[in-house]
Amino acid sequence: MHGLSNRTYPERLKVLGLYSLERRRLRDYRIQMYKILIGKENVEYTQFFTMAPTHHNTRGHSLRLYVSRSTLRLRQNFFSQRAVNDWNGLPQSVVDASSVNSFKNRLDKHWKDMGD
Repeated sequence: MHGLSNRTYPERLKVLGLYSLERRRLRDYRIQMYKILIGKENVEYTQFFTMAPTHHNTRGHSLRLYVSRSTLRLRQNFFSQRAVNDWNGLPQSVVDASSVNSFKNRLDKHWKDMGD
């Protein structure tokens, strides 16, 4: 676009109303996890994730995931490992979405409310 070449990357994103690449990647991870956990993907969630035990009084939402330990650095970079902490940080109001589009909208609103 004309007139953006002299601006920094954050300034260009702000003018265009876009998220950074890192933010878009985090958003895509959360959307994919939502789809897997509610059954929108043709994947059994138990292949990747373990639900946190409900008998403990854990804070957070109803779809909270167990963070499994891994000693291998390679395993720590798997999608099923690196995205769990971000997922567990979401509030119940976002996770309770009834559809994927509703989840996306609630996630964006949550980030906007958080000042991100």
